[in-house]
Formats: sequence, structure tokens, C-alpha cells
Amino acid sequence: MFNTALFETTLINVIILLICIIPGYCLAKASLLKTDHLPAFSVILVYLCGPCLVMSAFFSLRYDATEALRMILFFFVSLGLQLLFIIVLYFLLKRKYEEPKYRVLTIGAVLGNTGFFGLPVITSLFPGYPVVACYSVVFTVTMNLLVFTIGVFCLTNDRKYMSLKPAIMNPMSIGVVVGVAVYLLAPHVHLSGAAASIAARFADTVGIVSRMSTPLCMTVLGVRLASVSFRSLFTRSFVYMTTALKLLVFPLFCWAILLPFPLDPVFKASVLVLASVPNASVMLSMAELHHGETELAANTLLVTTLLCFVSMPVLASFLI
Repeated sequence: MFNTALFETTLINVIILLICIIPGYCLAKASLLKTDHLPAFSVILVYLCGPCLVMSAFFSLRYDATEALRMILFFFVSLGLQLLFIIVLYFLLKRKYEEPKYRVLTIGAVLGNTGFFGLPVITSLFPGYPVVACYSVVFTVTMNLLVFTIGVFCLTNDRKYMSLKPAIMNPMSIGVVVGVAVYLLAPHVHLSGAAASIAARFADTVGIVSRMSTPLCMTVLGVRLASVSFRSLFTRSFVYMTTALKLLVFPLFCWAILLPFPLDPVFKASVLVLASVPNASVMLSMAELHHGETELAANTLLVTTLLCFVSMPVLASFLI
């Protein structure tokens, strides 16, 4: 049944995020920002905003054993669903892996912007459930585990590039360690006076930096959008195939797999919403690093971001 309230809430939040693309686009068109500047923005996003986003999500929670177990379950569910979908695509397409576009399609169908894009959407949909912010973080962590292992294998078709170390040892992992430690220890540590004030200020600062993440990420996308031709962006048919897999097929696949299981409705809805977000910029980064159809990766990243304002509200309103 169509849920008008969910449709409107999702649509408004996605449109707000898309509006954040405009400043970057305008600055790039005015030659005030260039694609050469983007690596610096990426460093800020990866090494500062990302860890703060993770820590802020955990800082907002009070320890609850049931929620902790659900987060652990969410880790395995999100990891399993992404891995299963990649494996299905791999066996369907491996005979065509000589063409890099099929390798980009395999990982592009799964890798989503679950943090910078997914977190604000999902927290707006479920304002009474702060745990959903941590679901977003957990989904991002599992995605990173896949990016540097099976994701790199699919993109290069060569096992020698697979490495678990960068999947584990990265800034996001530091944020997870700190955030989880505070989440688990907070009930047993009682601060007062100056110590309590410092802890509160630290949490506030982390929250401020985390809120920078999404606008900065969308600004980067705006600059990228300004650097490409709209004709080339929308005329390559293969972009639409990857976009359809990411925005429609993958979330529907996740929804169908979880449908028979007696899981918490917010848990299931969180999986669906986070599976339906547009592509993550890491897909483009990996394609550039391994020389795998960078134009296709860049165009898919932009097209999924532009078209999700239709797909996400529709999926949320019918399936949640």
C-alpha cells in the first residue's frame, strides 16, 4: 500500500540533499572551484568528517543490550546481502569480464553512499530511533570490507589486488573503535565537573564536524557534475543499466530476502533505505586506481545521485 507520509518525507529529504549539489556546481562554473581541488576535499571527508560521522552516531545512543545485538545482526545482514548480490552478478557476468564496464557494473550495483547520503535520510525517516544512525555506519563499514577485497577482485579480475588491511585499517575504523568504546563504557563511567564539561564539548565538536559531511560530499558531486557534458552523462545506455541495478534491483533484492524473517520493522526498513542510496564516490576512486572505465564510474555516480529523488521515495512509500 502506498504510504503518502513516507513518500513526502523521503522526497523532501532527498531533494534537500540534491539542492546541496548546486553550490558546488555554481562555484565550478564560475571557475572558483576546479576538479583539481577535489582531492583536498576528499582528504577532509575521509580523514576528518568520516570518523566524526561514525563517532557522533554512537555518541547519540545510550547503551541498550537489545540494540547492541541488533547492530551486530545488522553488520552480518548488510555484509551478507551485499556479498550475495555481488556473487550473483559475478557468475552472471564473469564471461564478459574482459570488458571493464561489466566489472564496474558489478561493484556499482552494490556500493552506496550509505554514510554521507544515507544517514541524514534514514534519521529523518525514523526520528524516534537514534539507532538507525548506527545502522548507517555499520552498513558503511561492511561496504568498506567488501570494497578492498571482493570489490577490488571484481574490478580488476585479479586476486593479487585483494587486501584486508586497508579494509580494516582506515579512518572510518578509528571512528568505529572510539564510538563503540564510548558507547560501551559510558554507562560505567560517571564524569563530573571539568571532565564532564570537556567530554560534552568534545561530543559537540564531533557533532558539528559530522554535520559538515553531507554538504561537503554533495559540493564535491556538484563540482564533478559541472565538469562533465550533460549529453555524455545521459546518452550512454550502460549507465542506466548500472543505475537500475543500484537504485531498484539491489534494494528490491534485499527486501525480498528479508521479507520472510521476523525482524524488527525498523531494522528491515533501514536495510531497504540504505540499499537504495546512490553510488558512493569510492567506486570512482577504485575505478581510477585500477584503470577500470572511470568515465562510466563517474557518470553512474552522478546519474544515481540525480535519479534517486524518484526511486528512493517510491521504494520507501510502497515497501516500508
